[in-house]
Amino acid sequence: MTDPTPTPYASEYPEGKNTPSEDQSVVVDEVIDDPHAPAFDFTVLKDEKAGIYEAVLGDREIAGLPYNVAGDDRLVLLATSVIPEYRRQGIGTELIRRVLDDVRTQGKTVTIMCPVVRAFIDRNPEYTGLVDPEHPGVAAGRR
Repeated sequence: MTDPTPTPYASEYPEGKNTPSEDQSVVVDEVIDDPHAPAFDFTVLKDEKAGIYEAVLGDREIAGLPYNVAGDDRLVLLATSVIPEYRRQGIGTELIRRVLDDVRTQGKTVTIMCPVVRAFIDRNPEYTGLVDPEHPGVAAGRR
């Protein structure tokens, strides 16, 4: 599913910054303002070779959450991104929920480098226990 060509959504922060880009801020707002289920029934695929969870609708990748593996028991969640026409529809929120549920099933923890994931966990404290206490990443409440 993943190829070497760039995806149509941003997946990194501006160099040297640990704050969301303008595009990411829209997804943060979705997580904060609209925690409801998405209007679309999409599939989440985990591409371990590429290090990304992908939200796929039909044959189209509509969102992604890249990660790095840190040891045997921790994932570093990098940056949640949603293609513009699918924003504000709950896709980012549901992608993060499914990723964190998968991490929990695997018995792993996460380091959060993505402010969107941080906003989601701030709003859904049942996922707080997944954050690695030694390597939590982005501080709570930052935007």
